[in-house]
Amino acid sequence: MPLIAPSSYEPPARLWNGHLQTIIPSLFRKVSIPYVRERIDTPDDDFLDLDWAFSNDELLMMNDEWKVSNSSLVILSHGLEGSSTSPYLAGMVQHLTQQGFTCLAWHYRSCSGHMNRQQRFYHVGETVDLDLVVQYALTKGYRTIYLVGFSAGGNVTLKYLGEKGAAIHDALKKAVVFSVPVDLMGSSRRLEQWDSLVYNYRFSRTLKRKVLAKAAVMPGIFPTEAIREARNVREFDNSFTAPMNGFRDVADYYTRSSSLPFIQSIAIPTLIINAKNDPFLSPECFPEALARELPNVWMEFPAKGGHCGFPSRTGGIQGTYWSEERAVTFFKTTAN
Repeated sequence: MPLIAPSSYEPPARLWNGHLQTIIPSLFRKVSIPYVRERIDTPDDDFLDLDWAFSNDELLMMNDEWKVSNSSLVILSHGLEGSSTSPYLAGMVQHLTQQGFTCLAWHYRSCSGHMNRQQRFYHVGETVDLDLVVQYALTKGYRTIYLVGFSAGGNVTLKYLGEKGAAIHDALKKAVVFSVPVDLMGSSRRLEQWDSLVYNYRFSRTLKRKVLAKAAVMPGIFPTEAIREARNVREFDNSFTAPMNGFRDVADYYTRSSSLPFIQSIAIPTLIINAKNDPFLSPECFPEALARELPNVWMEFPAKGGHCGFPSRTGGIQGTYWSEERAVTFFKTTAN
């Protein structure tokens, strides 16, 4: 037991299935955050763009030097091809800052609106950049840090925590992740089912467009013909992501990058929330038996919610979402 059942989540009555709970918030929710952007360099001569949002009781950036109050910091990792402005992430930032947290929404390489410098982009098992962001936050003086991850960002977060295990820095207190494809091969197959093809097409189209744009300025490096011919995310990953990042093929990439094998090594309180009607997730993404064995990882599998959805039953599309309230509750309480 830390399997949380039943979940308290109930969707709005008019959003009666997982597709509506996924698509309507993504298309129609509007959240505007007054981010302060900062760019940091990586050891391999690339950069990461960080978007900061400050709680109302914290005053930072005085005379170009950061002065940290007692506010807790939440580091947020977005989903595949997302950003700090994605409604699910911006909504979380809005609620967290209202509750007194400072937020740092970091971008994977090429996801901030600016193309990165190196040949490599990002992949969903890459944890080195997240560690760089955590270490950077520590240099600012933050000593109470929480992590939030969505979808692919949830996978990165869980894998990072599992890799660190008991050696994790004591400033990292808790983590909450939503809609996580903890088994990447299973999720890729789920996205290839007929009712999820629209999501698969959208992701593969944006990924291909981005890589081909870089290929235009770095000619002769990328397998452009194979990239153009990729019909879905799995074929794109097999032709580009896997070889570009040192994996044998897509099966090797998905196996080594899935967070599921790392979950049992997580040493800080962590909450995984996956909706059973999520059109991105396969049955392997709901490891209830594993949940009952783990002392530090709570798993909550509501029947509904969609993918990175979870709008409140009564708050409307523009209001505070259940997921946002759930994260704050987990961070602020000892009973989870």
